[in-house]
Amino acid sequence: MTLRHERTERHTIAIRKGDNVRVIAGKDAGKSGRVLSIDAKKNRVVVEHVAIMKRHTRPNPQKNIKGGIVEKEASINVSNVMVVCASCGKHTRIGHTVLPDGTKVRSCRRCNTALDK
Repeated sequence: MTLRHERTERHTIAIRKGDNVRVIAGKDAGKSGRVLSIDAKKNRVVVEHVAIMKRHTRPNPQKNIKGGIVEKEASINVSNVMVVCASCGKHTRIGHTVLPDGTKVRSCRRCNTALDK
C-alpha cells in the first residue's frame, strides 16, 4: 500500500484578505464577495456569502452555544476566484507594477491601475 502525500510546492497567492473577488467556477459561479480568510498551505480561500454549508450543532450550555443548524462559509480553491478591479469593475488577473518610488504594487491586467492603496 502506497501513501499519497500532498504536494509540497506552493505558489504565492496574489489574493489578500479583504479583496473583492468573483467566483468563476463551481456551484457558486458568478457570485461576488469579500475574502474573509486565506489558507496558503491548502491553497484555499473563504469568501463572504459563497459556498454556504450547514452544520448541525449540539447545544452546549457550558459554552453558551445554542443547538440547531448553523450556516457558515466553506473554503474554496483559490483558482476558482478572480479579483474584481475597483476602477473598471471587472474580474481580472493580477499583475505587478513597480512605482517610480521603488514600491511594488498589485495592478489590474485590464486597465493597469493599482489594486493596492
